[in-house]
Amino acid sequence: MSQLDHKSQAWSALFSEPMSDLVKRYTASVDFDKRLWQADIQGSLAHAGMLAAQGIIPAGDLAEIQRGMAQVKQEIESGAFEWKLDLEDVHLNIEARLTQLVGDAGKRLHTGRSRNDQVATDVRLWLRGEIDVLSGLLTELQKSLLALAEQNADVILPGFTHLQVAQPVSFGHHMLAYVEMFSRDAERLADVRKRVNRLPLGAAALAGTSYPLDREAVAKALGMEGVCQNSLDAVSDRDFAIEFTAAATLAMVHVSRLSEELVLWMSQNFGFIRIADRFTTGSSIMPQKKNPDVPELARGKTGRVAGHLVALVTLMKGQPLAYNKDNQEDKEPLFDTVDTLRDTLRIFIEMMGGITVNKEAMEAAARKGFATATDLADYLVKKGLPFRDAHEVVAHAVKTAQAMGVDLSELPLAKLQEFNASIGQDVFQVLSLRGSLDARNVVGGTAPAQVRAQVARHRQRLG
Repeated sequence: MSQLDHKSQAWSALFSEPMSDLVKRYTASVDFDKRLWQADIQGSLAHAGMLAAQGIIPAGDLAEIQRGMAQVKQEIESGAFEWKLDLEDVHLNIEARLTQLVGDAGKRLHTGRSRNDQVATDVRLWLRGEIDVLSGLLTELQKSLLALAEQNADVILPGFTHLQVAQPVSFGHHMLAYVEMFSRDAERLADVRKRVNRLPLGAAALAGTSYPLDREAVAKALGMEGVCQNSLDAVSDRDFAIEFTAAATLAMVHVSRLSEELVLWMSQNFGFIRIADRFTTGSSIMPQKKNPDVPELARGKTGRVAGHLVALVTLMKGQPLAYNKDNQEDKEPLFDTVDTLRDTLRIFIEMMGGITVNKEAMEAAARKGFATATDLADYLVKKGLPFRDAHEVVAHAVKTAQAMGVDLSELPLAKLQEFNASIGQDVFQVLSLRGSLDARNVVGGTAPAQVRAQVARHRQRLG
């Protein structure tokens, strides 16, 4: 590094020798934090406007800063901007170029702030925007699932517990379970956004500043909901990043659960659905294969995001107040979490809209596991039998049906009456899959009428 390069570093006057190339590469973040450039410019312009309004810098300097930043923005957008490793990060790269363009006015921009509060502000501004994008994608995914639910409200699917056939449910009802999950994810992101959207700027390095800053004016200019009230906490807090990554992890867990079902349902042993070919791949050796690569990979990427959550929690657990260089390690896991969740949601919106349902295969599978056994027990209870006694009667009936190789609904009436004399001809409506489905017409139940009511409720909620 030349002496000129050495002096270009913002902190270099104290040091007697330049940083080694190895340390420079090890400590620099510009390769990944340059994605914060829009937030950095936005925060800097709000800070400069406040400095001028408070009389800390002249109005002429503000005009020069605004002119210079407009050119920096144009250069970055066009790809002409030269990112320099020597300048460590996005903040110093932009400030150095600004100073080249406007001279001393650019040097005055950093008055009353530190990179510590600057980077905390930039990350919050950037993450706020990403949360808004993700919230929109969660809405679109819910709408995609709602369309699938409405189209298949009357389709009978075997409901499982322990992956054993339990009771018949509507396929639409099953899809609505995921709408509920993703709606909670959207609620969590909205709640996280409130804590993300607070301003650290003005905390400076750790203790605040002696300049008469108007932090509330900067917060208002940036559309933030308030200022961080303690300077030590403002520069060192990364709770918002951890909290966001936790919410993102839960969203990916929901994607993973859905993915697992898609993989199972698509297999030949189930044959319940077909995913559009553009979301599958073939085998290099077995020409008959269509592999559900997208849901499989989403299932795998869930571990990646969960790992980022652990990394961020571990990053923060041993840090004393206030800012430490460790915090540079918050960005890559946070950035990758956003990228992974965003790309996953985008592809699932399209993929779920292109699913073909094999209703005949679903209904046939529902007939295999005595799915209406609980309905027979409920029928006997309504005839006056205590539920525990009814449960035992039905267990005997199932055992007999198994031995005969038939479903409960295929047992003759006389045979059913051997188990309890109160059983009448009306039992066969109860033992039908359709009768079982229609009977569960309570809020939250699987009856097609309830599915349609829930679809309408969700559509009204989503707008």
